[in-house]
Amino acid sequence: MLVLAVLSALVWIGLILFHGRFWQAGPVLRPAPVLPAPAGGWPAVSVVIPARDEADSIADCLRSLLAQDYPGPMRIVLVDDNSTDGTGDIARALGASGGGDGNGDRLTVLSGAPRPAGWSGKLWAVAQGVAEARRLRPGEEGFFLLCDADITHAPAHVTTLVAKALADGLDQVSEMVELNCESPAERLLVPAFVFFFQLLYPFGQVNIPGHRVAAAAGGTVLIRRTALARIGGIESLRGALIDDVTLATRVKRSGGAIWLGHSMLAKSIRPYPHPVDVWRMVARTAYVQLRFSPLLLVGTVLGMVLVWIAPVLTMLTGHGAARIVGALAWVLSTGSYLPTLRRFRLSPLWALLLPLIALFYTLATIGSAIDHHRGRGVVWKSRAYTDGEGNASAA
Repeated sequence: MLVLAVLSALVWIGLILFHGRFWQAGPVLRPAPVLPAPAGGWPAVSVVIPARDEADSIADCLRSLLAQDYPGPMRIVLVDDNSTDGTGDIARALGASGGGDGNGDRLTVLSGAPRPAGWSGKLWAVAQGVAEARRLRPGEEGFFLLCDADITHAPAHVTTLVAKALADGLDQVSEMVELNCESPAERLLVPAFVFFFQLLYPFGQVNIPGHRVAAAAGGTVLIRRTALARIGGIESLRGALIDDVTLATRVKRSGGAIWLGHSMLAKSIRPYPHPVDVWRMVARTAYVQLRFSPLLLVGTVLGMVLVWIAPVLTMLTGHGAARIVGALAWVLSTGSYLPTLRRFRLSPLWALLLPLIALFYTLATIGSAIDHHRGRGVVWKSRAYTDGEGNASAA
């Protein structure tokens, strides 16, 4: 017990002191009160939205984008990826009606073409949207804004993203949007999802030029046209199942500067009302993240036990020094979660459940591996992806 407690405590001391301050509340992209026009004017922004069966959210998403106060040229391209719930019809009707504020002519809606072998569904839709945006506005100047279809945007969002990229000379700006946190399941599990993402990809390290850690959050990714062209376009990512992190990695390795933080101006409206909904979200890519490796899975499970279960186990069942050291590790692990809970405006008492939450995510990761080895693969939006190369078959 003492050895286990000491190992756990040493791991936590190392994480707190030397792991990119993953536990901190920031960085946060805040809207500037006054944004002067850059020299040469505001660059063009082409918003690309892949959408498959998003009828519940697409109208709110598009209205928020059509209402942007961005002072430069901006156009929205939505790719209806073979939806069966009328997503494309809702988008077209919104464009035809002017979007509620006369900006409907800024919206183009495409019907997605059949997906070639080797492409993930989302990236094939993004590729079509990028191609259409290039057709509408040729050249390499300006930005693409890659957005999910379940995100709503405050009016200043696009302006704030572009201003950040211009001010800091960034090739890519991405944000962890505000997630739904209303149901009991969301309060229990969603803040921890963000917390574990920051533990895996410390934002502070992501934002250091030349550091090996690279990541993005797929809800909103602003990328320079030149940067996307430099890495070979969307085609270079076509089989990626964790497309946002893959994109950020390629941009950073190509010499580009990237930034990842938390958003104050964008919110996901996708609900996760039950634990099984969060389970499916995690299981979708957990084993992909481990490169479909049983050895990495075993190492991950052992690591999760050491980091999250061992502190409380040794504190409650150990004796003497083991209990004291275990309590220290537990205090460090619990305290590291408090800034995330504050950001979600939740009681710090939720941190007491962190070992159980970690167990849930560990089991979901194991479930992801079981699904893969049973041939079910990654299932999302009625599609199954069954190998590490991204080759897919429609379910």
